[in-house]
Amino acid sequence: MALVKAANPTQIFGRDRFRELTTVSKWKGLALVAHGWAVIVALAWGAAYLGTWWAWAIAIVLIGGRQLGLAILMHEGAHGLLHPNRAVNNWVGQWITGVPMGTDLHAYRTYHLTHHRYTQQPEDPDLSLSAPFPTTRASLMRKVVRDLTGQTFLKQRGAQLAMALKGFGPGAKEQNLFVGKVVLRFIAAQFVLLALSFATGLGALPYLAWLIALATTFQLYLRIRNIAEHACTATGCDDPFTHARTTYANWLERATVAPYWVNFHSEHHLFMGVPCYNLPRAHTLLIDAGHSHRMTIARGYAQVMRQVVKPAA
Repeated sequence: MALVKAANPTQIFGRDRFRELTTVSKWKGLALVAHGWAVIVALAWGAAYLGTWWAWAIAIVLIGGRQLGLAILMHEGAHGLLHPNRAVNNWVGQWITGVPMGTDLHAYRTYHLTHHRYTQQPEDPDLSLSAPFPTTRASLMRKVVRDLTGQTFLKQRGAQLAMALKGFGPGAKEQNLFVGKVVLRFIAAQFVLLALSFATGLGALPYLAWLIALATTFQLYLRIRNIAEHACTATGCDDPFTHARTTYANWLERATVAPYWVNFHSEHHLFMGVPCYNLPRAHTLLIDAGHSHRMTIARGYAQVMRQVVKPAA
């Protein structure tokens, strides 16, 4: 199938303004990475130190959001938007944001750029994330329960581990060997985090806050973010303004399911060379230029969840 239609940014913004929007800062991307880790460390340490149920609840809710934030910043690195120096961009994207989350930046880059080329078409590797929608409320709730009880985490990591073990056996396929390396890096990163946890003097408790969030709230936030980006849209048609959904996010949504401006997903698909911190500006310019009627915009994530659930019979 043909590539999806692309927007002409210079016709929309003008050459000079688009150059400003696509300028990659030497410090903003790195500052966001530092922010994500600082919030995670503070919340994990606070939960372990205070030891109260409410401290743990707050930590697990918010750490999951920052873990999604690390995944989003790895995605920025895949687009070369974390730092203007490619070596720095790739190193930070791989080792500081990707590996701790169990992802390989370089493999993700290939996979994700295919998604941009064939958004919502049969060749799109992310099509399975939006194709099941709309779905029934019961089906959606089953997914939520699986996410929050760690079942999704165990299923996915178990599948990765099984592939990894095949990768180190006789006659291993190249794909399995690659997955094995990714899994080994992920496990090594967990041991580093565990060692740092013990270095705080609080034993394994700070790491436990990270791990619980990774197995529960992160999984749910990742699912909601994936649903909001493309499910139940006209994505894939000839108008590039329809290739994704932008969802306005309140402060709680920005702390959980929409970190680092990932909610401006229509803008990202229109102009994937715009760093995440410039996406709100791109959105404002599009609205001011009268393009809102062409875009799929939701007033919040609750509205999106209502849209992707079939009406009761």
